[in-house]
Amino acid sequence: MAVSEKQQSALDVLTSNVIGARLADVYLGFQDRRKALGLPNPGTLDNIAKEVERDVFLNNLSFAGLRADINKAFSASPIFQVSHSLSMGSQSLPPYAFATMYGSPKVFLQANVDNEFNLMGRFNWRWTSALVTKTSVQLMPGGQSSMMSVEQDYTGADFTASVKAMNPSILEGGLTGIFIGDYLQAVTPKLSIGLNAIWQRQGMNQGPDSLLTYGARYKSQEWIATARMAAQGGLQATYWRKLADKIEAGVDINLQFAPGMGGIMGGPMRKEGTTTLGVKYDFRASSFRAQVDSNGKLGCLLEKRVAPAVQVTFSGEIDHYKSQTKLGLAVSIENASEEVMEQQEKAANELPPPF
Repeated sequence: MAVSEKQQSALDVLTSNVIGARLADVYLGFQDRRKALGLPNPGTLDNIAKEVERDVFLNNLSFAGLRADINKAFSASPIFQVSHSLSMGSQSLPPYAFATMYGSPKVFLQANVDNEFNLMGRFNWRWTSALVTKTSVQLMPGGQSSMMSVEQDYTGADFTASVKAMNPSILEGGLTGIFIGDYLQAVTPKLSIGLNAIWQRQGMNQGPDSLLTYGARYKSQEWIATARMAAQGGLQATYWRKLADKIEAGVDINLQFAPGMGGIMGGPMRKEGTTTLGVKYDFRASSFRAQVDSNGKLGCLLEKRVAPAVQVTFSGEIDHYKSQTKLGLAVSIENASEEVMEQQEKAANELPPPF
């Protein structure tokens, strides 16, 4: 299609005027200096303290009762596997759950259904190497506690940004739901700073709420320190250090500030805090985690691979303040053919699925 003289003159004004050229030069110069710094990607703000919260602590690993997991891998490139989970004596795990997972460099699918027909599903799609869309849904009989979320992640050379919406709706005559925005930027090769903003409205008969949190992460060769501070009151700081080749340790300090019972009448500020110390030991065929906090809670987790396809996990927790104890024992069996194992070795250098 030919460009008319008026359209061409408009394009010339935008591309050849002095102001536009100056702005383009400033932007390109800034990008060149930014690239010359060689800043790494800092990861996501949700995982700013993953070395402490996910690698050392027992936050998502401890359990109670008896559990058995049977996993069957049909393919490794693309990933396709199913699993059956049985549990007894647990208040948080269902007696039976069936899960399936499919993953390729472009797409990731996961679904889980339990004996009460509670369904949870995830669908992630990678548009480019930097842009990923993530969706999840949770459906329960009767419609109670059902949830749907959509998230858009962008991974730049030295920053990560994401926008997430949970249960968004305009059916009540206005916008309701929970909306979250994250941004984490590397400012030096070791220091990253970020911002988290949350806006939510449960219904049109209620006012909106917002929360702003600032985050920072400093990573050296031997230790990592992070801090998160909420504008409404609250501070969390973590410290991770590798003590030896197979020994890691982490400390988490969580402080909460809120008005006391006097509140508006000038009552004193209520301050609450918890300090948690954890350590992780990696052995040849097992790993051991232990943690203790200032509330008198002591926990440990032992994972041992007794055979190439069999892993046994023991979990224990004692709450001295509440005089409660929890014990858990799990057995995990993995079944994969020799062909699948060969595929896993070949797929080690491939782009992983967009988890």
